[in-house]
Amino acid sequence: MQLSSLDLAMVGAYAVFIFVLAQVLSRRKAGHQTDTTDYFLASKALPWWAIGASLIAANISAEQIVGMAGSGYAIGLAIASYEWMAAATLLIVAKFFLPIFLKHDITTMPQFLEQRFGPRLRAVMAVFWLVLYVFVNLTSIIWLGSIAVVQVAGVNQDVALAGLGIFALLYQIRGGLKAVALTDIVQVALLVTGGLIIAWLTLGKIGGGDVFHGWQVLVNKVPDHFHMILKSGDPHYQDLPGLSVIIGGMWIANIAYWGCNQYIIQRGLAAKSLQEAQRGMVLAGFLKLIMPVIIVLPGIAAVLLAPDLGKPDLAYPTMMRMLPPGLLGLVFAALVAAIVASTASKINSIATIFTLDVYAKWFAHGQKSETHLVRVGRIAASVSIVIAILTARPLLGSLDQAFQYIQEFSGFVTPGITVIFLLGLFWPRATENGALMGAIASVILSIFFRFSGIEALSAIPFMNRMLIIFALSLVLAVVVSLARPAAAGSNRIRLDTVDFRTTKGFNLAAVLILAILAVLYGVWW
Repeated sequence: MQLSSLDLAMVGAYAVFIFVLAQVLSRRKAGHQTDTTDYFLASKALPWWAIGASLIAANISAEQIVGMAGSGYAIGLAIASYEWMAAATLLIVAKFFLPIFLKHDITTMPQFLEQRFGPRLRAVMAVFWLVLYVFVNLTSIIWLGSIAVVQVAGVNQDVALAGLGIFALLYQIRGGLKAVALTDIVQVALLVTGGLIIAWLTLGKIGGGDVFHGWQVLVNKVPDHFHMILKSGDPHYQDLPGLSVIIGGMWIANIAYWGCNQYIIQRGLAAKSLQEAQRGMVLAGFLKLIMPVIIVLPGIAAVLLAPDLGKPDLAYPTMMRMLPPGLLGLVFAALVAAIVASTASKINSIATIFTLDVYAKWFAHGQKSETHLVRVGRIAASVSIVIAILTARPLLGSLDQAFQYIQEFSGFVTPGITVIFLLGLFWPRATENGALMGAIASVILSIFFRFSGIEALSAIPFMNRMLIIFALSLVLAVVVSLARPAAAGSNRIRLDTVDFRTTKGFNLAAVLILAILAVLYGVWW
């Protein structure tokens, strides 16, 4: 694919605009010294629209756009459950998780674990998350992002890899989370616009210029691609095992990702108020409802427009090739925006955990100034992206499906993380030993299920395996907690001081989202 001069100009204009905007938003009043609350939590002043947009921008990157479009091509609409069930999860996080976090002035997830269980769990999980974020998540975002850029623009992959990482670092290094979150509204607007353009034009091409006719043709010609719940005989049942997407293992992954993940929850922690944070979560929920139109639908359309693709993941880039000059540049800019926004968000979260949960706790001994800690955060952000750029190819270059790399490593610990947080948030008798045993059991059981060689275990679909391991780890954590109760005063998280009531506006929006989900699953069952 060749980008025209007009396309290149549009991409260049996007890069200049988003960089300048981030620097403008990063400015402080004369004489104001940036502290850790300013840098890592945007001064706790984020409005709802920035929170909602930033949640989506942090979540949607190359692996979602290219990978889910590819899954739409191979599997169909069923892959949209990842997006639609996330909308329901966001409501749960907004109503039950955020009130606890904000009431106790939580800044990081490891900090919550210390207040709830003790310093040992904070240290273990801080190191774990740093390793996971740098060597699994950050490397995967820029590696898959560079592949997408190469497929569209044909540039050298190492240049694309370094360019994406360095640009994401530079545009947010001055302003921190504020620069990321407030520019994300532009990034998401560009992402939604670009995705709708592709969906509109591909349906128009199928329908001979009539988009609505194109939709009817697509549904009638590939009806097998329009089922949300796959039956056990389906060749893709292992990936999306029937009802598990709405009442099974997908909830384990969703709760861990949307409710216990610094990379995501940091936006809610930076809200100017609980109500503002909840409104932002609702906005993200509504945006999640339309994501399949933007990401999955072009992949399904490619079944008719490009039926002989060598690999499903080529579906989205192939649909982009149908765009005329100018529009191609806009959609390509949207793709780059998604990659850069996710990369910048991950960099900022890495810097936050390293500075506040590792450096400040282990090395600063409370003697370093706020300005010094912000400087450490910027250094940590820079070092993390350099490490990711240098290790992305060695870690991921030989893999056929880099997305599976994320799933394998994250899936080993996801059940355990969900156990720790659900018990920590809602069961006062849970202890640090119980939580640690649950987390360790999750990893051991996951490895055993995956590599034991026992056919009955290896045949269990990934989502069902997560649910089984979650249940076993939960039971073990409860038994250990009851066997060895915690010392009095070790739990500083009190639920009796938390108000879980939500506004009428939130309740109405939640009912509307759930009603839309019921209709979507009812129509496309």
